[in-house]
Amino acid sequence: MASAGPVMTEGEWHANGALIRSHLGDVPLVGRGKVRDIYDLGQQLLLVTSDRLSAFDCILPTPIPGKGNVLNSISVFWFDRFSATMPHHLISANVNDYPPELQVYRRQLEGRSMLVKKAAMFSVECVARGYLSGSGWKEYQQTKAICAIPLPEGLRQSDRLPEPIFTPATKAQSGHDINISFEEATRYVPAGYLVELRNTTLRLYKDAAAYALERGIIIADTKFEFGLLNGRIVLADEVLTPDSSRFWPKEEYAPGGVQPSFDKQYVRDYLETLDWDKTDPAPDLPDEVVRKTSEKYTEAYRLLTGRSL
Repeated sequence: MASAGPVMTEGEWHANGALIRSHLGDVPLVGRGKVRDIYDLGQQLLLVTSDRLSAFDCILPTPIPGKGNVLNSISVFWFDRFSATMPHHLISANVNDYPPELQVYRRQLEGRSMLVKKAAMFSVECVARGYLSGSGWKEYQQTKAICAIPLPEGLRQSDRLPEPIFTPATKAQSGHDINISFEEATRYVPAGYLVELRNTTLRLYKDAAAYALERGIIIADTKFEFGLLNGRIVLADEVLTPDSSRFWPKEEYAPGGVQPSFDKQYVRDYLETLDWDKTDPAPDLPDEVVRKTSEKYTEAYRLLTGRSL
């Protein structure tokens, strides 16, 4: 539930125009993550995507203007694209469709929120990898495998894999998710469901990766979340955004090292130049870093959808 204290109806906004935290009066707040605020509407949930940005497991004091709008709009785009073949939990992202009591909070909700059905969420992250990067690259260097899936010798960082692979991970309440094998994942999800989650994850990833590649974006990897709704597996949470995926510009792709990206890697690279121990409090970001990061998120949306926000 929302904590006791003064009722805030306008949300918390940064001087740069970005939303730091939403506040919806006495609407019950059930979760405030690194980026999103979750409200309980009884039979439904309201997901509000703020402009907060986290790096090295710290929420930075400087939010990124437009980031929440981009993430929310990209998820809505993919829900719509997959809707013919993949049931999902999205009801509407149009504030006009929300309950009357939410209309007063339109400034906080417009373009950055989703009304969704409640689903019983599976307790694993469903990760698809098409390229060798991130924690997968680190694991490959040690074992020549990822999540107990053997891979060919001699692969370089950022190389394309022979075939996309399913590498589940545990959901961490804080810190990083932990990669696990398919066998280990059956401790969290019944094997029958897990097979279906694996097949669905790879199907959606291959579809999205092929679509994005035609538009100049390599989706190196991504993580999906699924739940059960009326006995059916549904796609939920955020979908194929720059925060849940690695988006690389196709024209700059050069395997053998770290790739340029459409996400917060630009911020991470800046933070690495500072004398900061990667613990709270995190440092403020300069205007130029904020501007360029905002542009990267916006460009990802434009390339994927062909539209401007």
